[in-house]
Parts: sequence; C-alpha cells; structure tokens
Amino acid sequence: MTKPVFRKEDVLIEALPYIQQFEKTTFVIKYGGAVMTDENLKAMVAQDVTLLRKIGIEVVVVHGGGKEITSLAEKLDIRTKFVNGQRYTDEDMRDVVQMVLGGLINKDIVRRININGGRAVGISGIDANLVTVKQLDKALGLVGEVIDVNASFIRNLLKDGYLPVIAPIGVDAEGTIYNVNADIAAGPIAASLSATKLVYMTDIDGVKINGKLASHLTQSEAQKYIADGNISGGMIPKVESALAALESGVQKVHIIDGRVEHALLLEIFTQEGIGTEIVSE
Repeated sequence: MTKPVFRKEDVLIEALPYIQQFEKTTFVIKYGGAVMTDENLKAMVAQDVTLLRKIGIEVVVVHGGGKEITSLAEKLDIRTKFVNGQRYTDEDMRDVVQMVLGGLINKDIVRRININGGRAVGISGIDANLVTVKQLDKALGLVGEVIDVNASFIRNLLKDGYLPVIAPIGVDAEGTIYNVNADIAAGPIAASLSATKLVYMTDIDGVKINGKLASHLTQSEAQKYIADGNISGGMIPKVESALAALESGVQKVHIIDGRVEHALLLEIFTQEGIGTEIVSE
C-alpha cells in the first residue's frame, strides 16, 4: 500500500469544482490487481465508490479476480495455462471463473459497498443478456470478445439508485458461457453508457514513457507509443481498450495505481491526479 503525499484540506478545496462538474455523469471503474488482495485497500475502494455515488455520480464497477481464480483452480487440481497473456479457459476452468467472479468476489465487493451506505447490486454478464460475446480465439478456449452490451439494463439500475457491480462473464447467441478479460469488458460497457470516465485500477503508476509517468496522453500519442514499443507488455491491452472506448464515445480514460490509498478520489478530484489520463484529440 502506498500513502500519497497530499494535505487533506487542499484536496477537499480542490475537489469542489470537480464534484459540481461530474454530478449526474457516469463513471465505469475497472477494479482489479493487487488492490483486490489487500484488506485495507478493498475497504478504501468501497468507501470511494460509495462516496462517488453519494455526490451524484452514477458508478458502475467491473471487476477482475485473476489471482483468486488461479488460487481456487490450484485447490481443485485444475491446471492454469496462459496463452499470449490470457487465461486458457476450458469447461473446468470456466466453472472456476464463474464461482470466483460471479460468487466470491462479486458478492464481497457488494457487501463492502453496502456496509458503507451504498446500494450495490451484484450481477454478471449473463444476467439479462448483459454481455453478449463471441469466441475470441479458439486457442484460448472459452474466452469471449464482447459484441453487445444491454446498456438499458444498467441504466435502469442506475436510475433506481443502484450501483451495479459486474462480473465479466458473457454468453453467446447459443447460450454458451465465456470468460471475458475484465480490462477488455470494461471498455465496451463504458462505451455503451457513453461514460464520462473509464478508470482502470492497476498495479503500476500509469503509462510510463521512457521510464517516466505520462500524466496526459492523446489518442495519437498513445498509438505512437504502442507502435514504437514505449508502451508494451500487459499495458498494451489496457491502452488499446482505452483507445477503443474513446473511439466509441467515452470522454476520458484513466489508468491509475490502485495500491495508492484512495487512488480513485485523488485521480478524479485533484488537478495533478496520480496516474495517466488518455483523451480524444
């Protein structure tokens, strides 16, 4: 866990115009990484998203759970294999994914938000045909690519004052259930809602260029840095998903270090922020 160096009174004063600006807008938060395994950080994330909702921002949480999936698979003697950075998913692994994402993690997030005064409701992409997919790549097995999102279902929940917490599991036209990478799922969900912000909580500071944190990138700059190798490895799918979301109408995408205490609030409500924002041209 990293403690940020900010004076509390400065943050509160600086936050006021942002609170006014973002009232009645929609934020999609992709919640994953090491923040999901630290009890203090999990509590802070629940507090932060509850606060966002209380001040009039419509919040949708899309969560991962890779470490927990691997842990349960090991206990069940189910082999974990990755292909090009993505989890190979056969029927046995898909069952584990459903148990962990749709059950253990999803309901724990909901519980934590609700004890902080929120009105969270846990759902998966299967519910109300929320996330329709097609097979991404046969080499990955039952891993899906999002082709449609039932945005009206989410909007109805938001309209009724709920905070949707979404497990990234999808279903195809034949009813086959697929595992969906949470980073990849968050983009289409945000786009379907015309979200003002899509925030990726990760295990790194943000996007680094030549070893230094880039606090602001345009679409063309991000594309250039992918092409020249400055953006590489596991950051590529996050940035590519961010770019696709911007192309589809999301106003701004943030990539932040979820290990920083109250990272969401510091990124959204301070001028400097703590991570990288990617914006349209």
